[in-house]
Amino acid sequence: MKIRIIVPIVGDRFNREILKEASLCKSPDTEIDVVNLEKGPESIESIYDEYGSELEVIRRVKEAEKEGAHGVFVDCFNEPGVEGARELVRIPVVGGFKPAALTASLISGRWSVVTTLQSTLTRIRNLSRELGIDKNIASIRWVDIPVLGLHDKGQLQERLLLQIERAVKEDGAEACVLGCTGMLGIAKALSKEMEARKRPVPVIDPTATAIGYLELLIRSKISQSPLTYLTPPEKERLY
Repeated sequence: MKIRIIVPIVGDRFNREILKEASLCKSPDTEIDVVNLEKGPESIESIYDEYGSELEVIRRVKEAEKEGAHGVFVDCFNEPGVEGARELVRIPVVGGFKPAALTASLISGRWSVVTTLQSTLTRIRNLSRELGIDKNIASIRWVDIPVLGLHDKGQLQERLLLQIERAVKEDGAEACVLGCTGMLGIAKALSKEMEARKRPVPVIDPTATAIGYLELLIRSKISQSPLTYLTPPEKERLY
């Protein structure tokens, strides 16, 4: 099976690490490639950034289907362009939030999200309401590190541990979701450290859950419903 990862930003600074992380959780017979946007923001940290990337994401999704991809992962927790793209292609398209949120809801009663900046909270709340799992969320916390600063793994892990521990102790979280697909390669280490601190909680990596969920859909020959995601009517569109 062939999966295309669309990183909805300009620049390929995360591509190598994304491909490495995806390769660790994919099935042996799955091929993965990664592409970026030609136009859009350099990172997504607000609803404005998300909207600025969506038309280009949709173009890339249509391109992926034409080039033989069996499924697409839009590599962002905010899921820019996912809903619109689903109306235009028949291959499954997933983002970062929903697979991780559904996984957390399956394995725990209440869970928290730990994201990058406070500016991302509104979108996460909106996504949780759309999915109908907002009552499952114990809290949404942030580490106050911008997406382009996530390369400092030491600082990131330290701040994530602080917020995860607070989410468990103060908010009643029984699992934690990393609220940015740029928080790569640290979920297992965080889970292990929380277990050592006598507060064992699963820490869910949105990239791993998205790849696993997409593989499940492809193997099961299931995609988004064409009755939900109706093909848009033909008309002139000047964009």
